[in-house]
Amino acid sequence: MELRTTPASTTPATDQDIRVSIDRRSFIGGAAATVAAGALLAGGAAPARAESSAYGAAAAPVVETEFGKLRGGRAGSVSYFKGVHYGAATSGSMRFMPPVKPASWSGVRDALELGLRSPQNASGLIPEVDAVDPKEPMGEDCLCLNVWTPGAGHGHRRPVMVWLHGGGYTSGSGSFTIYDGTNLAAHHDVVVVTVNHRLNAFGYLFLPDIGGAKYAQAGNVGMLDIVLALHWVHNNIAAFGGDPGNVTIFGQSGGGGKVSTLLAMPAAHGLFHRAIVQSGSSLAGLPRDAANQSTTAFMAKLGLKPTTDDVDRMQAMPMDQLLAAQQGGGVAGPAGVRFAPVGDGSTLPAGPFDPATSSRVPLLVGSVQDEVGFFPGAALDPIPESALLPRLKQTLHATDEQAQALIDAYRKDQPGISPIDIAIEVASDMFAWKNAVTQAERKAALGAAPVYMYYFTWHSPVRDGKLRAFHTLDIPFAFDNVDVGRSMTGTGHDRYALQDKMSSAWTTFARSGNPSTPLLPQWQAYNAQQRATMFLADDCRLVDNPRPDDWAALAQFHGRG
Repeated sequence: MELRTTPASTTPATDQDIRVSIDRRSFIGGAAATVAAGALLAGGAAPARAESSAYGAAAAPVVETEFGKLRGGRAGSVSYFKGVHYGAATSGSMRFMPPVKPASWSGVRDALELGLRSPQNASGLIPEVDAVDPKEPMGEDCLCLNVWTPGAGHGHRRPVMVWLHGGGYTSGSGSFTIYDGTNLAAHHDVVVVTVNHRLNAFGYLFLPDIGGAKYAQAGNVGMLDIVLALHWVHNNIAAFGGDPGNVTIFGQSGGGGKVSTLLAMPAAHGLFHRAIVQSGSSLAGLPRDAANQSTTAFMAKLGLKPTTDDVDRMQAMPMDQLLAAQQGGGVAGPAGVRFAPVGDGSTLPAGPFDPATSSRVPLLVGSVQDEVGFFPGAALDPIPESALLPRLKQTLHATDEQAQALIDAYRKDQPGISPIDIAIEVASDMFAWKNAVTQAERKAALGAAPVYMYYFTWHSPVRDGKLRAFHTLDIPFAFDNVDVGRSMTGTGHDRYALQDKMSSAWTTFARSGNPSTPLLPQWQAYNAQQRATMFLADDCRLVDNPRPDDWAALAQFHGRG
């Protein structure tokens, strides 16, 4: 492993600089009541009300969209618009169907409250992440989005960053408090959009082959919702001060999978110009045969047969009945059922990650060191040496020889690594790092647009440090929201320097297609020879060919697909 010694191009921050940064990062005005609630759940003080005395009703921003006028609110210097419908309700005859635009309205409509999230069951998040979930009401009128802008009006041309939430394809929403766009908008002069769309059976139940002509387009509708949201951004974001010609899609976990999928969807072509995938590189859609088997299994849970008449019955069932049939599946769906984008040959003709479809879109991709610390029940306590080989064999369904080769490789690349750290890193690398590297290599091989690679290794102090650099931990740093996410990040002052570096890199990439910023060493593009990777921690550094033995040992195993 070759370590770059290129220094950052600015001098280290002084104590005064750090104090100024810390003060600046105090959460601005509490963008909404839900943000305040999330901060309290996370163990911190509630920020001020969004509508402070400095901004009376007369100062509330009003923006005209293609459907009608919206009145937003203020959080410090930032205007926000919440619960904005980009699509019509998806209940009744619209369930399972491609989305359509919402109806227009007259007068001025308030956009001050979060909209509905997609119908879903409890996802069982660990307490540190559950604290940032506002758990807003759910329903089938869920095609809505939130916008944060430093200033509305057509006179601005700010980069637009559209966030796609995690939760696999079964849970979550764009309203988690760590997704709040106030700080990114205020500190980095960008427009931030977060999106709700249909999930689980409501968004990813594949019906074209079972449902007949009526349901011929009833596949991948959760992804088509996101495409409609991107059309809304294209047609309306200029009125919010954004540049429709400079749109970045970014997402983590399932959101990264959605970004990967959009890169391969013809319907999304031209609606975005940069892409960021965080711990969610998706390389293969659900095959059509597997999707039909999954749909048949799900309908059986409802007491239905795979016929057109029974699909009609399912379309008319109460929402709660469909949710009950999905109990016990977490982010993967119930036993025998998978909810994911389907390679149907039309909406998703390949991949999903066929990089040639969006070959000219720059890509930033990466993962975190200890992904599996995020999952409830993960074994994180120290283990004896004698337990390591059996654990790796079970994790990877490996032979003794394969498991021992992994142990030897990880110890060669990382001398002194403990048995539990090997176990956690192997599982985490198979979960995200392996696919991220493969995605980066496929993108780089095209030579049409650059790809940049990162690896997040900052360890959280919460839960006595046992969670390490767990899945989702990079989100509050990228969003400039470590104070909002203190349940995940802790309260140490060391968080702020990495927050500044990451949020600057993410927004710089959105602005230019290159994440290089004076706060970091020069970030070179990834290629299969150098494999340049930015390690993100207290001491950020660019590393050539990181962990080559680990990578070679992992190559024989399949990632998540």
